[in-house]
Amino acid sequence: MRVKASVILLLAVFALSLSCTKKVQEDYPIKPVAFTEVKVSDNFWMPRMETNRKVTIPFAFEKSEETGRIDNFAKAGGLMPGNFEGRRYNDSDVFKIMEGAAYSLSLNHDPELEKYMDELIAKIAAAQEDDGYLYTARTIDPENPPPGAGEERWSNLGSSHELYNVGHMYEAAVAYYLATGKRSFLNIAIKNADFIASVFGPGKRHGYPGHQEIEIGLVKLYRITGNKKYLDLAKFFLDERGQKKYEKKFSDTSKFSVYNQDWYLQAHKPVIEQSEAVGHAVRATYMYSGMADVAALTGDAAYINAIDRIWENVVSKKLYLTGGIGSRHEGEAFGDDYELPNATAYNETCAAIGNVLWNHRLFLLHGDAKYIDVLERTLYNGLLSGISLSGDLFFYPNPLESDGEYKFNQGEATRKPWFDCACCPVNLARFLPSIPGYVYANRDGILYVNLFVKSSGTVKIGENVVRVEQETRYPWEGKVKIAIEPEKPAEFAVYVRIPGWVRNEPVPSDLYSYLNQTEEGIQLKVNSETHALDMDKGFSRILRLWEKGDIIELYFPMPIRKVVANEKVKDDLGKVALERGPIVYCLEWVDNNGHVLDRYIPDDMDFDVEFQPDILGGINVIKNKATNEKQGIVAIPYYAWSHRGVGEMAVWLPRKKAD
Repeated sequence: MRVKASVILLLAVFALSLSCTKKVQEDYPIKPVAFTEVKVSDNFWMPRMETNRKVTIPFAFEKSEETGRIDNFAKAGGLMPGNFEGRRYNDSDVFKIMEGAAYSLSLNHDPELEKYMDELIAKIAAAQEDDGYLYTARTIDPENPPPGAGEERWSNLGSSHELYNVGHMYEAAVAYYLATGKRSFLNIAIKNADFIASVFGPGKRHGYPGHQEIEIGLVKLYRITGNKKYLDLAKFFLDERGQKKYEKKFSDTSKFSVYNQDWYLQAHKPVIEQSEAVGHAVRATYMYSGMADVAALTGDAAYINAIDRIWENVVSKKLYLTGGIGSRHEGEAFGDDYELPNATAYNETCAAIGNVLWNHRLFLLHGDAKYIDVLERTLYNGLLSGISLSGDLFFYPNPLESDGEYKFNQGEATRKPWFDCACCPVNLARFLPSIPGYVYANRDGILYVNLFVKSSGTVKIGENVVRVEQETRYPWEGKVKIAIEPEKPAEFAVYVRIPGWVRNEPVPSDLYSYLNQTEEGIQLKVNSETHALDMDKGFSRILRLWEKGDIIELYFPMPIRKVVANEKVKDDLGKVALERGPIVYCLEWVDNNGHVLDRYIPDDMDFDVEFQPDILGGINVIKNKATNEKQGIVAIPYYAWSHRGVGEMAVWLPRKKAD
């Protein structure tokens, strides 16, 4: 029997399910409203989600078949002859697409997709060895594993991806069980996790995965089964990092070098002693997300203190204006403080996804809107830029400037249909269906409205079921109408986020600021009567007896903002960027007579905004008002660049004309 959607809690983020066999005693104090309980109906996100369902997921499966990723399971299971194809971590790509397909099935019944999934699960079951081990890179030909896999099981954990791959399998298996009620995939995951738990742990084998991910997957298995050994194993892998028994000497002692594996893998210190984001950015954010999960379920304050310190380091010194993270191509890594180059920015799409996952968890821990502010900035800019409007072209890195010829370490001046390392396309395929799960949340007597999306959803507040519905054209307009419909009249609080950008705060630090502070006020009304802002951690609290028909109305002023960076960001000295609402803008060659890198934006330049429904899926375009000798400027949302050919692009431009 298909599991009822009401028991699904945010599959795409951490599958907080109410269907555990044993009650989880501790957890996040705030609960997200499951994406299955929220229906998005806007003209911004709904088309992207539909494109993901109809184009991206089928396309990703097709490419996985073409490149041998799926055949690897059949070969490992003895269903067909042949050698292993691709890289040692290719199993994970298939698992990520399967997770996205499971989310899609949760939202849209599709017998053909479900049949395809069942056939694929049968191949995975065949590939699993009798003791539970699952790693096609070794099983196909144990005597000749591909580069990096290690000569024997677990012999090269730093780079083998043995544990990383199955972490993604756990996430996919839980998602498919919750979508269909079928245990076939979940049983494979449990068998594998039981085997790994028999190998690793106190008094057993020591070690940790080079690429974090299994920690998140193990927590999801714990939630769905109630078996605490999975939670304990997740914590064990985290606590193994940075221990003296793993200290090594490397030929290159540079702090962030990929040759310095401890830093690259976030294993330079025990996790509870870390205070700075270092190394591979995707691995880092997955680790911080796993730490948040473990902390929520165990009450480990040392974990929370550590990820809080690291978050402060990122938002104060290592965050791009687009919400992207990981400035260095070498190691796909965080750089030094304030090291935020534009043309050579890496900003891997997967790192943006990891940044969203991490910030959402921090909100669930602390209830502070500043984490949703960072999440929103990343979501609308540095994450969304990673996929084309058509759903079948992708960016791996996301630079903030291009000369039209940018080619370096999977970086291109235009999106590509696939990559040898295809983590970003498949990560987007699994992330996009989850977006409705970030809109609302609840906590004892509180309904949180985090994101402004035309949508409807249901949430349980106490013993009452409350329907919430939004009408808005956000992010293009700042008007929001929220209908609150409790089944029966009840007193509770609605917390409505007042975005940082409205309050003259681009990010929750001094890393960026606005040249033009707005004095125009936020308007908040309840049932047409003005309601004073009662601020609590970035939310306006509305506590009252709610009845059917009650309406909240919001108006956020959306002037065009000029942004400057902290003077310590050397690459942005003397430069300015443009924003409107949550959207970061860029100049693209096609709108600016073929060139943008010679343009400048003086402080006294004024702009107009115009909605153009017929280009790039419908966007607000920014144009300057000047008609004299000042140069004309046309800017489009950063996420929409590289859809109309190859040419120059820039987010940051000089404030003065070059001498």
